[in-house]
Amino acid sequence: MCEGQPATKRAKRDCRAEGLGSLAVLNDECIIDVLHLLSGRYLAQLAAVSRCLYFYTAHNELWKGLVLETLGDAWTFRDSWKETYAWHVCPGHRPYAPPRPLNPRGFHSEFLYRSWLCAHMAIDSAWLETENVPRRSGLTLQQFREEYELPNRPVILTDVVTKWPAMQKWGREYLAEKLAGHSVLVGDAPMSFEGYCAYADAQSDELPLYLFDKGFAERCPDLGADYQVPEVFSEDLFAVLGPGRPDHRWLIVGPARSGSTFHQDPNATCAWNAVVRGSKKWVMYPPHATPPGVRPSADGADVASPVSLTEWFLSFYEHRAAGGRAPAECVVRPGEVLFVPRQWWHLAINLEESIAVTQNYVSTANLRHVLAFLSSRNPALVSGLEGDERRASLHDDFLAALKEATHKLSSMFREGRMGESSNLTSPDQGATPAFRFGFA
Repeated sequence: MCEGQPATKRAKRDCRAEGLGSLAVLNDECIIDVLHLLSGRYLAQLAAVSRCLYFYTAHNELWKGLVLETLGDAWTFRDSWKETYAWHVCPGHRPYAPPRPLNPRGFHSEFLYRSWLCAHMAIDSAWLETENVPRRSGLTLQQFREEYELPNRPVILTDVVTKWPAMQKWGREYLAEKLAGHSVLVGDAPMSFEGYCAYADAQSDELPLYLFDKGFAERCPDLGADYQVPEVFSEDLFAVLGPGRPDHRWLIVGPARSGSTFHQDPNATCAWNAVVRGSKKWVMYPPHATPPGVRPSADGADVASPVSLTEWFLSFYEHRAAGGRAPAECVVRPGEVLFVPRQWWHLAINLEESIAVTQNYVSTANLRHVLAFLSSRNPALVSGLEGDERRASLHDDFLAALKEATHKLSSMFREGRMGESSNLTSPDQGATPAFRFGFA
């Protein structure tokens, strides 16, 4: 109800219509979409028009978008995204606190409330109860390939990374020391590791920014030396491309509620994800089962899904088996590695501040699927390389490199030189294992 009128009149007044004018015909999502088109200056002016517009223009995601779109990597987080924008754009800006908060009585928005709830609620323990991904230890390469890689089934390995130096070293202080003077990729934008940590501590985002850095091992060789690719994942045929291979390894750091929304890994590759600190909840569907609430485009190049991970759990988790197929679910903890099979849909949400490392790879077990995927030569579908031309030619380049590697191995065999090193990759591959054919 609106304030300042007798009760009988207040009940008949439409505060939303009064505050929005001709925009009142739009639902809340459309209003926010319209506001996303405005500059910070016009948002600030619009906030003074009515109490209703003040609440809409205060939406956190509007100012977050402005900061990331207009400031690039030249920002330091300041209490909120609105304050961050004002502090950087308005010379002499000082934080302003009104004498008292505006009274929201008479104003209701399910959309804005839902966004606020997703940003502040605790993870529901019911979301963590299901654990149906097998945990295994002591697997040989042959067992892993026959029981999981060839059948394309997920598994958690509990004993393949526990002795990594990273398990003892990697924490905020160590990463800050090693990454000092270097930028890390947060989303698609570079920023300092210290700046990201300051943001992570102060933010209250519905979907916090995620540090997902593909160049950490090249910039900081010490970090690359702190882990080794587990033996069961060591065959990586993309290595025949040398430095021209698609992006394949990432350092991952994020606060609670950060993570990855539903997607399929690039180029039909398999992946492994090792948790060093913290814990992650995973929900996974096989390739033919599209998760509820997820709408991929006809060609698979784009995926529409809820704004945040928490929103998906709130809206769809109880209906997760509605399509007739219950997902694979698990919580992966420090020292554990999850095998993500090719083209499985998956999301991962950090339950606490987490540090992980992940790599995508091609083995003989999934080579034909990768080649079939790349054969479209559609640059919108291929990822991990810069430029449409390189993405479109990846199939042909990869096939040519495989044939060359096969010819070289055959020559070495005929000449009796198989005892020599068969490393067919360039010498600057760092932690990437040597290419090898393994037809187990």
